Amino acid sequence: ATVVFPLHTQLCTLKQRIRSFIHPFTSVAVVLFQVVMFSMFQKTQPAPAAAAATSQPTRKPAILLVIQEDDYDWPSLLKDCTLADGRPIQVVQTGWSSIQVHVATYSTAGVCVEVSQLAKTASTPAGHSPIRMPATIHPDFVLVRNEVRTPNFDGLSRLNGLLFADVPSMNSLESILLTCQRPLLAGRLHRLQRTLGPEVFPVIHQHFASSSRSLMYGFTFPAVVKVGSAHAGAGKMKIHDHHQMSDFRSVLAMMPDEHCTVEPFVESVGDLRIQKIGSHYRAFKRIGLSGDWKSNTCTAVMDEIECTDRYKTWIDAACGLFDGMDILTVDAIIEESTGKEYILEVNGTSSGWHPDCAAEDNIHLRDLLLDRMNDALCPSSSC
Repeated sequence: ATVVFPLHTQLCTLKQRIRSFIHPFTSVAVVLFQVVMFSMFQKTQPAPAAAAATSQPTRKPAILLVIQEDDYDWPSLLKDCTLADGRPIQVVQTGWSSIQVHVATYSTAGVCVEVSQLAKTASTPAGHSPIRMPATIHPDFVLVRNEVRTPNFDGLSRLNGLLFADVPSMNSLESILLTCQRPLLAGRLHRLQRTLGPEVFPVIHQHFASSSRSLMYGFTFPAVVKVGSAHAGAGKMKIHDHHQMSDFRSVLAMMPDEHCTVEPFVESVGDLRIQKIGSHYRAFKRIGLSGDWKSNTCTAVMDEIECTDRYKTWIDAACGLFDGMDILTVDAIIEESTGKEYILEVNGTSSGWHPDCAAEDNIHLRDLLLDRMNDALCPSSSC
């Protein structure tokens, strides 16, 4: 007779038979599985040195505020540059009109610069996150490459805020403030002329008037009048005789708080620009082609010439003004009838570069900037 086992008994018997069949392979499969998983785990683990390196926090970068909105790409120029102590440099490039400055001596925040927009020429280097605007930054160092005062904007209040915060800068903020005052700068040039002699340091004759009421010019005509801190061809006018000077005086009366300077007009064969970046010198000669007496605002040809010892003497003497300037240019004019050269003015940190030399000059400026930042931010480190 056939014996029929209950259903659950049959299932238990089937499980036992399956276990007995796979049991010899089970231990091998488990061992293989453990070996494979351990190998994969080892590959995902960093080496001890790498693990130690990744555990170290990223160093806080030094913030460099570059005031230059019209040209050049300073984030790219300083890409991968570091300070002597190993800190990376974060560059924020903008213009005077795009910042506001506030400083509190009772706060650990120090100087706060509100940046509304970056310069259009500034890029975001590869591997860096773009800076979201508007932004608040705490600059450790400032590079100024634009004029503080222009015919359309006065950034003196921003400069005063940085001066209040005592932020290190190139050129120094003090020298930038003083070069904004053209009468002060002219007075220092005439002091150098008295010290070195007119043959060594020939500055053009000038007349200063604090207002229209004191404008009593008594030198030669034609003459050139410059209103306020005129520069780059703006605020200047050629006066042919005393009748035109009388007319100009009536116009100046509409600006009762504005001063002016007057100097004799020099019929020239060209003008000179002597440039210095740290210890690097250049000299240029510019000749106007359109017949305009202001060759810096008309069509002109500008060529690099030899920077003679005479020109180096000029700019080395001017370099010592206001406790020293790292970036400056001296502008002069060559009289057509005599060939004599007359120094007209000195420009500071906002001096522009010749387009053909700009790439090389910016490298000189970058290297000098890194030296000055190391001096200010990590003086104990060896550069």
